[in-house]
Amino acid sequence: MAASFFALLDDISALMDDVATMSKVATQKTVGILGDDLAVNAEKASGFLTNRELPVLWKIGKGSLLNKLIILPFAFLLSAFLPPAITLILVTGGVYLAYEGVEKIVGFLVHSKDIKSTVKRTEMTEEEMINEENSKVKSAIFVDFILSLEIIIIALSTVSDSDLGTQIAVVSLIAFLATIGVYGIVALIVRMDDIGFKLIKSNRNKFTNAVGTALVNALPLVIKILNVIGTIALILVAGGIFTHNIDFIHKITATLPPLLGNAIFGLVIGSIALTVISLFHKWRNSLN
Repeated sequence: MAASFFALLDDISALMDDVATMSKVATQKTVGILGDDLAVNAEKASGFLTNRELPVLWKIGKGSLLNKLIILPFAFLLSAFLPPAITLILVTGGVYLAYEGVEKIVGFLVHSKDIKSTVKRTEMTEEEMINEENSKVKSAIFVDFILSLEIIIIALSTVSDSDLGTQIAVVSLIAFLATIGVYGIVALIVRMDDIGFKLIKSNRNKFTNAVGTALVNALPLVIKILNVIGTIALILVAGGIFTHNIDFIHKITATLPPLLGNAIFGLVIGSIALTVISLFHKWRNSLN
């Protein structure tokens, strides 16, 4: 009995070692998408009244958790019974990520933004504010679903040769740590200006006033930097998916530095996707 107990402990220890090792590899593979997830949610959770920022973030966080609870069993079933589908989903998601990245770049370069009448938040009715909030929350949860799918599939692809127990432990760990980590950091980011205002209001000394002012002024800059990093991450992560999972692209980029190959095909495929979608929208509008 004692021998069996210690053998079980040894098996558990070996499993935990495997989980720790594979989790480190999976985290390195998904860090680019996590950066974009952070940027997207920091942008979505900002711009609300102070007393609504954390409730909105809480709604998005719960939606993100639900997304992962839906995706995880689906991904494990596909991995067990239909492995080729994992690659198909990975590449399809890569096209979406590349499209998102190129669309952001084009929007920045061309500055083609629709001119919309702006209404001050203080002039909005309670119903309008609720509708706006719900719309932003739904948008954030949808984007999170796509990013969560990619995070989980990429993490799963790094442990595809491991046993099912290791796969479940590693991928589930990555999924839930991603949710806690991303939304924890976002919560700190969106409250930066509030902390700054409190320091300024306290008026203790010049140092606290300077720190408070710096925090208030830093929030828009931090979100802009995160958006730039997130956009670059989208292109590189998408390109990496293409170069590792599509044979002819892998052969073309074999002699190139990995980052350059990823950037080229992320931009190329993203540009093609953006062109196709733009033409589709024009065609659909012409029918109306």
